[in-house]
This record gives sequence, C-alpha cells and structure tokens, in this order.
Amino acid sequence: MFWTLDALGPSPPECYRAHVIPHATPPRRIHVSAAVITDADGRLLLVRKAGTTAFMQPGGKPEAGETPAETLARELAEEVGLRVRADELEPLGSYAASAANEPGFEVVAEVFRVDIGDQQPIPDAEIAELRWVTAATASGLEIAPLAREYFLPAG
Repeated sequence: MFWTLDALGPSPPECYRAHVIPHATPPRRIHVSAAVITDADGRLLLVRKAGTTAFMQPGGKPEAGETPAETLARELAEEVGLRVRADELEPLGSYAASAANEPGFEVVAEVFRVDIGDQQPIPDAEIAELRWVTAATASGLEIAPLAREYFLPAG
C-alpha cells in the first residue's frame, strides 16, 4: 500500500510517521582537510595552533576553488613546511567529530595519508608546537576528538 498526503486516503501507520523534535538544531559544520602522517616508529604527527590547547592533525580549511587534496598540500606547506603534491595524497575518507577549538561545531574532515619521505616538519605560520605521538605517549596531552577517535595509534 502507498500512502499519500491526500486527506482523502488512509494515513500511514504511526511507525511510519515522522516525528519532529522542537528546538533540534543540526550541528554547525566546519569543513577541513587533514593529514595522517606517521614516522618510522608509527607515531602520528599532531600540531597545536597558537592560542589553543588541543593537539590535532595538520591541515585546514579550503580556499575558494580548492579540492580537499589541494587544500591539504597548501596547508602542510604553510603550517609545517612540508612539500607534497596533491595528486600523491592517499584519500582515507571523510570523518566527523566535535571541533576541538570551536564549541558547538562539528568538524568534517577529508583525511589523507601523507608520505613525507625524509622531510622534517617544523612549526610555522600559526603552529606553536608539534609532537609525534601514540596513544601511550599522548596520555597527558589534550588531543582533538578527530585524531583521538580515529587516528591515534595504539603504540
């Protein structure tokens, strides 16, 4: 049987009716590109931006017309001095988590595995600090939800 919104026809059973929750607001979203960069010991590279307390994966917000991979290549050069080509990044998918530095926002990240070869990241632009971590070595650090929930290696 098909149901319509026609007042003359039968209405769907209760289990098929939509329930509206008053005052439910969808989360405000911030779209970013983020990197999974690990070293030879399997540690994950995390950065902390100036004026913040949480460590997160390097990356950032897109500029007009950029693809997610282009955004990440640009951000890695600006933030930590790493030179990578957008077409060499390995897409891992889209991940969502609470934003670390913007209460009430959800971050939606296009995440890429990045091979940096023998390059050494250095803090630049707005980056105050960087660390190579595993779950065991990060216990005293505030880790952004995206990195903590999905990418922090057990090590």
